[in-house]
Amino acid sequence: MKRSELVFSAITVPLDYLAIVLAAVAAYFLRYLPAIQQIRPVVFNLPFRDFLPITGTVAVGWVAVFALTGLYAMGGTKKFTTELTKIFIACSAALALILAVMAFSRYLFDSRFIILATWGLTILFVSTERLIIRLFQRLAFKAGVGVHRVVIIGNGPVAQSLIDEFSTRPMLGYRVVVRHDAFDQPTAAALAEMVASDTFDEVIQVNPNLPASQTAELVNFVNEHHLTFKYTADLLGTHLTNLEVATIAGTPVVEVKKTRLDGWGRIYKRAFDLVASLVVVILTLPVMLIIALGIKFDSKGPIFFTYRRIGQFGKPFTYFKFRSMIKDAHRYRFDQQFLAAHQNLRAGSPMIKFKDDPRITRAGRFLRRWSLDELPEFFLVLIGKMSIVGPRPHEVEEVQRYQRHHRKLLTIKPGVTGSAQVSGRSDLDFEQEAQLDTSYIENWSLGLDLQIILKTPPAIIRRRTAA
Repeated sequence: MKRSELVFSAITVPLDYLAIVLAAVAAYFLRYLPAIQQIRPVVFNLPFRDFLPITGTVAVGWVAVFALTGLYAMGGTKKFTTELTKIFIACSAALALILAVMAFSRYLFDSRFIILATWGLTILFVSTERLIIRLFQRLAFKAGVGVHRVVIIGNGPVAQSLIDEFSTRPMLGYRVVVRHDAFDQPTAAALAEMVASDTFDEVIQVNPNLPASQTAELVNFVNEHHLTFKYTADLLGTHLTNLEVATIAGTPVVEVKKTRLDGWGRIYKRAFDLVASLVVVILTLPVMLIIALGIKFDSKGPIFFTYRRIGQFGKPFTYFKFRSMIKDAHRYRFDQQFLAAHQNLRAGSPMIKFKDDPRITRAGRFLRRWSLDELPEFFLVLIGKMSIVGPRPHEVEEVQRYQRHHRKLLTIKPGVTGSAQVSGRSDLDFEQEAQLDTSYIENWSLGLDLQIILKTPPAIIRRRTAA
């Protein structure tokens, strides 16, 4: 690791501590503003000289929570949005810890404003501080300070992808000095001369088919010259981003994970689904009762449409939503005369979707326009059959027509909304939807879930405007 990286990583800890203390101090003085006191007078008695030492102690614990949540992990090239998500989670965990300590210690502090304001201001101050550090680090890279000077061993699309990434994203701090297809004797001699002139300090091997003898020589070379050695996890010839390394019997074993939704990620997502779906069900229950009455008066048939859909790992489950079509509309999908008379917008894909579908009822057309027919899906989220964000749940017949690469969509629970829905809704063909959902599965994060959820209402409005 470069010295500059160590410096930037090291100064983050005291700067975070300072940001937390400043946030608490700012919250304390905000509480005494006349405008705030008009809303609720100050009733607690805690002079600032007593408040400051408490703040200093609490800030130490807050920084410890940051460390436990991985905010001080060195190396890697984390996106700023990923870091923001971690800051939010860490600050929320610290807030929960503070409230728990106060509850168990019976320590009464009658200022919820200061506690909540400290939480919010800490998120703001730490995020700003981290952004400033990134800006200084970028300036250092532009000046050539701390840049990884890289030699790439290997060719093909992976090597070119790395070269393109390093050249288009200088903030990563990598500069490719030269690339060699293999590590033979002429290459070793040329690199030895470059080492003598201090031209590079890191080697990345991207060729998984490099002969074992050349790989051994390359490892010996970098050890002899005290260089950093990295290799790409491209054993299967594809871009694999979800890798976990464990040591078994003294041997490093790499596990290729289908998704980041494993371990704590799975727990976080389920907890979020439970809380969010419960809130939505409680808030929309009166609306759902009105919709149920409207469906009953509009056309003959049940209130809910139920059908078998395929869930996580290919397991079928009973799916239901508000009925938006005529009774027994589903059988028309297998009626040859009906199929011949109506255009299938998804022809050539596993799915069937008709243009100007005549099976949709008057009430159903309104419900679909605003996606209100899908409100009952939140009950399925509550019982764990679906998630708020994920690929759409497909029917048994559709899944039977999947190609091999489509089956990755079954890795996680289907969702009420997803990448495909907010990126074009029904305007996308099935293959484009599958690509978007696959990208979501491989790159999942709580931040990505929040982005998709926030994009869903505008997507529904755009669909309404287009209609």
